[in-house]
Amino acid sequence: MRATQGPSELPEGWEWARLDDVCQVNPRKPQLKRGDEAPTSFLPMSGVDEVDGVASRLEVRPFKEVARGFTYFEEEDVLFAKITPSMQNGKSAVARGLLDGLGFGSTEFHVLRPGPRVTADWVHRFVRRWSFRQEAKEHFRGAVGQQRVPRGFLEEHLIPVPPTIEVQNRIVARIEALLVDAKEARALLETMRRDTDRVMDAVLEEVFARLDQAGSDSRLLKEVLRTKPQYGTSQKAYDVLPGTPILRMGNIINGRISFEDLKYVVLDPREEAKFLLRRGDILFNRTNSAKLVGKSAVYESSEATVFASFLIRLVVDPTLANPHYVVAYINSGRGRAYIRSQMTRAIGQVNVNATKIAAMPIPIPKLRTQEHIVAHLESVRVEVDEIRRSLNRDATLLNRVEQSVLEDAFRGKL
Repeated sequence: MRATQGPSELPEGWEWARLDDVCQVNPRKPQLKRGDEAPTSFLPMSGVDEVDGVASRLEVRPFKEVARGFTYFEEEDVLFAKITPSMQNGKSAVARGLLDGLGFGSTEFHVLRPGPRVTADWVHRFVRRWSFRQEAKEHFRGAVGQQRVPRGFLEEHLIPVPPTIEVQNRIVARIEALLVDAKEARALLETMRRDTDRVMDAVLEEVFARLDQAGSDSRLLKEVLRTKPQYGTSQKAYDVLPGTPILRMGNIINGRISFEDLKYVVLDPREEAKFLLRRGDILFNRTNSAKLVGKSAVYESSEATVFASFLIRLVVDPTLANPHYVVAYINSGRGRAYIRSQMTRAIGQVNVNATKIAAMPIPIPKLRTQEHIVAHLESVRVEVDEIRRSLNRDATLLNRVEQSVLEDAFRGKL
């Protein structure tokens, strides 16, 4: 191993080493003699739990389906996501429980195969540090939106190496012991998040059940629209100016429109005018996963903004319906049940077209009643949002605790 001067002092007996001195980086796949139908472990990027850093969902596929075009790895290899945003989110894991000790996975994994001087757990916890991921981000290469960590970054990066495997195992065990409480707290936070998300669903169900009991008139959604539903622009969007901001599927979150992570499109004046949003317009997500298709929100800004083709614009007649009321119904369990009944499936996604959403039956009480319902739901939403913010603050604190433990471990302070 090459003698290497590191960025900081280490405890006696420790050494700094390049990762490619203690690991094979992206080792070559050997020639495999395996039957086409042999069950083989496969790990998609979605199968990696970014919070705990484990392969939480290993699939089993016939060997012939995975033998070409995917990343090869073996038992105890460390998998590290190289593409944004998976890398920043912490998608890394140790490959364990593989059928016959080998597997395949997403092409967006780098593979680190530990040599005799380091353990998989030691390397894995080193690359899971937030500081390592931040440095990796600074070395991204590639086009915006498809940026990746280059192999050379991993090969050249320095890792502290304790004098023996026993020392590494002892420190890893210490890390696990210190993080037990943090993991339990995180699990509790996730339970609280799920319970918080159910609060709004329960309130919506109660509201619309009462309307049923009151015998409220029901109409088709198209009967309260001022114009026909409209699909958004399919013009290619870019991450930087110039152009007009465009809202996409990911900009509809928890029944509201988020203006974070905006992209921009360049349209001629006539096209821009066609797709410009106006205050009170409803955006309906027509294509997504089965869980997310149909999510809707009201546009309330006065900024010049257009919308993408996977969204549908609905414009209600203000003399008949309140757009916030209509969105509340679409996002309710009843509205979502109708959407599920109308879904058509494509590769990996489902779709609901404009004709089907326009035919949704919806209770339409008097406008004053709609406004009272909207005010009540908004008051509940304010409380729910505050709970979410509190849970997010707690999660941030837990992240800091975990990262502090990891940083101390690799300075030899545990």
